[in-house]
Amino acid sequence: MRHGGISLWLGLMGYIFFEELHRQEEGRLKRFFMRRLRNQDDALDATQETFARMLGIAPRLRIENPQAYLFQIAKSVASRNGARLLADRQMLSSDHEIDEIAEDAPCQERIVAARQYLKIMARAIEGLPARCQEVFILSRLHGLANGEIAKALGISRNMVEKHIMRALITCREVRLTLSHEMWGRMPDAGLVAMA
Repeated sequence: MRHGGISLWLGLMGYIFFEELHRQEEGRLKRFFMRRLRNQDDALDATQETFARMLGIAPRLRIENPQAYLFQIAKSVASRNGARLLADRQMLSSDHEIDEIAEDAPCQERIVAARQYLKIMARAIEGLPARCQEVFILSRLHGLANGEIAKALGISRNMVEKHIMRALITCREVRLTLSHEMWGRMPDAGLVAMA
């Protein structure tokens, strides 16, 4: 029980630190991505992805200069998003056959484990407040941009981001718990950032 209390306290301190970093740097990050991606929705999504990655990394590392580290993550996100946009354009302009794509079917154990994991994550998401669930599902499952979600639900973009961050924190906590229970270790940073 004591370990759980320490974990909760550390999680709360990390959340407070993260909220302050988010408040201070969000505007700069949005401008950074607007200059590079030249699309407001892409810039907002990239900003959110950057904070989500930082959220996945922050609890495990002591970061001397969080702002500089955040912008290193942002450069990586901008690079990846730029490469993705280029690949999308190339894929749309070429005549690749679906048959040329190799099929890599997972084994039965991986399918069962993935289904169990999805059920656990779905229960965690169902445990969120209704509005938080709705925002998270519109963002992650339906792929709507934050501005579109805000407009559809009649809430501010800031509230959309707060709901998504809350859901991501919940998913991260579930992922860390599952990882620790199953393998006795922390998951890879890339997996946490994708939550």
